[in-house]
Parts: sequence; C-alpha cells; structure tokens
Amino acid sequence: MPLHVASLWRYPVKTLAGELLSSAVVARDGVVGDRLVRVRGPEGVRTSRRHYRLLGLRGTLGSDGVALVDGHRWDSVEADALVKAAAGDDAWLEASDAAERFDVLPLLVATDGAVAAFGRDVRRLRPNILIGGVEGLDEITWPGGTLYIGNVVVRLDSLRSRCPMTTVDPETLERDPNVLRDIGARFGGRLALNADVAHGGTIRVGDSVILRKAR
Repeated sequence: MPLHVASLWRYPVKTLAGELLSSAVVARDGVVGDRLVRVRGPEGVRTSRRHYRLLGLRGTLGSDGVALVDGHRWDSVEADALVKAAAGDDAWLEASDAAERFDVLPLLVATDGAVAAFGRDVRRLRPNILIGGVEGLDEITWPGGTLYIGNVVVRLDSLRSRCPMTTVDPETLERDPNVLRDIGARFGGRLALNADVAHGGTIRVGDSVILRKAR
C-alpha cells in the first residue's frame, strides 16, 4: 500500500490524553492547537512521566479555540479540580510558554510498521501523525529525510527516545514497566520520529505521502 496519513492526533493540554482528528492545520510550530496549556507544580512542569493519572484526563480543543479538560475550559474551577485530583493539590494549569511547548521538536511522526512491531496501542507513543503503508521498521532509516503531504513539508530529524509514559495503558491506566524495557531491548529505546515543519498547510487522513530519504 502506498504511504498515506493513517491518523492524526492533537494534545491541547500537554501530558493529558489527546484527541483524534480527521484533519489538522500545521504551521512552523506544529499542529495548530497543540500543547496550548500545561500542568505546573511548585517545582516546575508536571507530566505523566511521574503523575500518570493525568493520562486519564482528555485534552481537546473547543470550537472557540480554547483548550478543554474533559470538556471543561482549562481555566475553570472544574478543570482545576480534575488536575489536582490527578497530579496533587499543589498542581495547576497555565498557558504554555511558546518556547517551551514541546519537549523536543513540534511534531512526532510514527509509522504503522513500527507500531505493529511494538504490538501495543499507538496512543502509548503519542504521535501527531501516523504514516500508514510502512514496511516493518523502515522508520529507522528515515532520520534526515523529508515527508511531502500535499503542500506540507515535514523534516524528519531523529528517532525519539521513549519515557515511562509508554508504560501506562491508555484505557485502564495500569502501568507495566516491561513496556519500556521491551522498547529498550527491541528498538534501542527509540520509537517514532522527532520532526518539524518546513512548510505548513492542512493535512487530512488518507492524504498520500511522499518520502525522500536522506542521501
């Protein structure tokens, strides 16, 4: 099967579960509406690496462009209570600093071949774009390459080092440390690709994809 966009994801509230999209607008700073809000504590940014129950909350984008937590505006009393229950009474939500919205680069690209080899729910990897039609672990040869999706140009930088967030079941929130050990043993600790946007536009599920690998 030719390369194509198999699914699209956005995470309006960093470290919470995200939302599945049929289309996404991407700009130089990633998917529009991605990582607009983050969880903080007195020590700094809090994530699901330690506060894994945050993955039980779902971040979405309202029709007015405001981030929501389980359907509540991120700056509401209800959202605040949900985050405190998941991450501690001293946690709060704040708008993300533009320069610190992303841990690495603005996009994470996964491939269906690697996800099949991984053998677990793709949501554990938290991609923005899942590319379908990829043979096995061919993504390991993709760093330095470029994806062309319509008029959108995505530069593939490097394979992503994975963290304990992958050990959390997205449905049950049960943790299995063997998941991260397995990623280390079978994939060298890296799955999916850090990427950025050279030319923005709209991406839709089903769009054809052209890959040009680095020479």
